[in-house]
Order: sequence, then structure tokens, then C-alpha cells
Amino acid sequence: MKQSTSSHPPPDAPDATTHSAQNPRLSPTASATAAELSSLKIRLHDALRQFPDFPSPGILFEDILPIFADPNLHEALIRALELHVSSSYGENHKPDVVVGLEARGLLFGPSLALRLGAGFVPVRKQGKLPGPTETARFEKEYGEDFFQIQKDSIRQGQKVLIVDDIIATGTAPSSHLSQLLSGEAGGARRYGVTSSVSLIHTPLGGSAAAAGSLVERLGGTLLGYIFILELDFLNGRDKLQAPVYTLLSSQEKSSSRPS
Repeated sequence: MKQSTSSHPPPDAPDATTHSAQNPRLSPTASATAAELSSLKIRLHDALRQFPDFPSPGILFEDILPIFADPNLHEALIRALELHVSSSYGENHKPDVVVGLEARGLLFGPSLALRLGAGFVPVRKQGKLPGPTETARFEKEYGEDFFQIQKDSIRQGQKVLIVDDIIATGTAPSSHLSQLLSGEAGGARRYGVTSSVSLIHTPLGGSAAAAGSLVERLGGTLLGYIFILELDFLNGRDKLQAPVYTLLSSQEKSSSRPS
């Protein structure tokens, strides 16, 4: 089973899921962490379901909802993400805030924030949040959309992690066009983000990059992005200017996966 991990872990705290295989003298604690994380990934990957031709012909839809329907799997998800954060950032660099993106980042972002002892802040579509907000525009495969964050939700210098269900940003090779993930939070977001205030175009990814720009505009320090799934062939992580970590790769075949 292919498993995707961060390509840019902090230099003083390598990703335990890759470092253990490269260093046979890894400490027993780090080895135990890597083994536990590997086991959790297998359980979570086996819970995923794929639905061909949903919501339209040619789309292969990845369904993560079975993870949340089972409390043991939900706990496994939060534990896996907690292990990654603790091994990658350590106590001195743990996030102060977890930012969850609408829609599916709102499913597990609050639970992860609570486990890490961090605050939780939602980034939502335009018009969903009350009070003064900052806005960022991003382009999708069929037009544009807007993300907003409340202006007082992140303080200057706070360390922030952004979470969402999937990273699908990028431009797919023509042979993979029929595999693009769809849905409210999982489209193949391919272009950039423009500040609605400065109107400066930034050639980054779509919604995740827009959220990152909002965090930085409020003065937060963006530690990185965490996703449950990744469409590897889109190279979406290359469009984000912060470390990226994903638990699982999607669009895969596995004999143990439900059809």
C-alpha cells in the first residue's frame, strides 16, 4: 500500500514514518511511534470506500465518511494525526491553532485541536461567518469561490496548522482526467488565490493556498498542512508554500478495500 508523508518535515524533527526506515538506530520510542502510525494507517485506508461515476460519469469518488461512522476509527484518525504532530514538531513547536477548511476539515479539525490542546478556527465559504472577516479568492475547475476567516480568530505570531480531507490541487495529466475527485471540498483545484484586498495574484494552489494566505494575513505562522488523502498524480503539494503531510494516498486499488 502506498502511503504519502511530508516531503518537507522540520529539519530538527524528521517525519517518523520515513526516518525509521532510513536509520536503524532510531530510538525505541520513535520506532514504536512509527509502528503504531503504520498500523493506524492500514486500518484507516481499509475503511475508505470508492464510488465510481459519482457525482457524475467518469468521477471516482473517495468516501471518508465510514471513518466517522465508527468511533474506533474516528479515534484512530485523531491518534494518527496526533502522532504525526508530536513527532514532527515536538512540544516547543506544537500548534496554537488548528484551522479547518469547509467542509470536511470541519469534521475532524475540532477533535484534533482538542487533542493537541490548541484552539480551533474555521475557514468557511463567503457569507457564512459573522463579524469582520478577511477574504481570499480561489479558482476551481468550474469557476471561482471565496474563503473567509474572522479577523480576530488568530493572533500575531500564533503557530497554525491547516487541515482538510484531501489535497487535490494541481493539473492532472490527460490520462488521469477521469479520476479527478469531486464534491464540495474535494475537487481538483488547479489555479491560484488572489487577495480580495490587495488584488495581487499568487500562483499557488486553490482552497488550501487561499486558507494559508488568510492565516498569514492575520499574522499567524503557518506550520504546515495536514490532509487525510492525496491525489498523488496531481502534485498538489508542490503548489503549497508550507510543509504538507498526508496520511494516505487515494485512487488506489487494494484487495482489502470495499468496492
